[in-house]
Amino acid sequence: MPAFTFIRQCLLPVSMGLLTAAGSARAATWVYISNADSQDISVFQLDRSAGALKPVATVPVAGTAMPMVVSKDKKFLYVALRSQPFRVVTFAIDGANGGLKKLGEASLADSMANIDLDASGRWLFAASYGGNKISVNSVGADGLVGAVQQVIQTSPNAHAIHQDPSGRYVFATSLGGDNLSSWRFDPKTGQLSANDPALVNVSPAKTGPRHFLWNKAQTHVYLINELDGGVDVFAYDAGKGAMRHLQRSTVMPAGFTGKPWAADLQLSADGRYLYGSERTSSTLTTFKIDPATGLLQTAGTTPTEKTPRGFAVDSSGKFLISTGQDSHAVSLHPIDAATGVPAAGASQPAGKNPNWVEIVDF
Repeated sequence: MPAFTFIRQCLLPVSMGLLTAAGSARAATWVYISNADSQDISVFQLDRSAGALKPVATVPVAGTAMPMVVSKDKKFLYVALRSQPFRVVTFAIDGANGGLKKLGEASLADSMANIDLDASGRWLFAASYGGNKISVNSVGADGLVGAVQQVIQTSPNAHAIHQDPSGRYVFATSLGGDNLSSWRFDPKTGQLSANDPALVNVSPAKTGPRHFLWNKAQTHVYLINELDGGVDVFAYDAGKGAMRHLQRSTVMPAGFTGKPWAADLQLSADGRYLYGSERTSSTLTTFKIDPATGLLQTAGTTPTEKTPRGFAVDSSGKFLISTGQDSHAVSLHPIDAATGVPAAGASQPAGKNPNWVEIVDF
């Protein structure tokens, strides 16, 4: 039994003290954690002044909750369920109290390891690890996800899919194929078509490309590889949607001899630091980014929750929130402003198998 009791409701009353006496909402930051095995979403409030995560609610989803994405206007949270029937749930976010109100569900083309939205919020991308495919769903003006519009078979084990900052291209990793597929994107029709070149190959073989992101200047791409813990740096040509390899680093702690099992990759809001999680060693690695070259320098390694699949860095750059798949807990790590390295975290219970973190400021 957790040390606290979650409130099993979607919307919280004013009596919880999250509104001012005048009835207007205070500025608040809400944290959403998807829990695969307990099939729910943990809602926390991030209190920066106290340096604490405060439990708010648990919202059941009736399925294996894993990847999530928040709409850019912060009105909606989308949660992909990886148990059958495969679907995505749309929740309305109440900025005043962090509450989630279920609006609807839509079918997905398979069990999806990653979902993301295009810049307009009209299209939902998804990547299926077991199905070896990527797909596109429509999203209505009301925020509800609609029908599957397109399904494309890929190399084995598609894992992540994201639109580039220009909005013209979409990339998807193939963990089993050691590549990223490159696609042109038509925002009017939501259709993907093969780019030229159609693939960005990752070497050496069997490294397992997993998650990736662009730097703040949108000139470089960072890629974490699950099977060897490598972190690749690519120069990015936004005009062509092309990548050129520059550097290979690692999230594996010095002297560690276990089997690598890298997971997530996140960037600080100011673009100065890159963070990667490694599940076998249960550590977070911090990289300092050279602002001129985009290259990485390892700054430190921090122990965290057991088997840290997903984590996120808050918009102030002062805190990192890490999930532990096998600890069934989350840690709030304060970040050293001088070095960018997270300090030891304060752990507290979440649901079973927490794996994804979204942080939303209001």
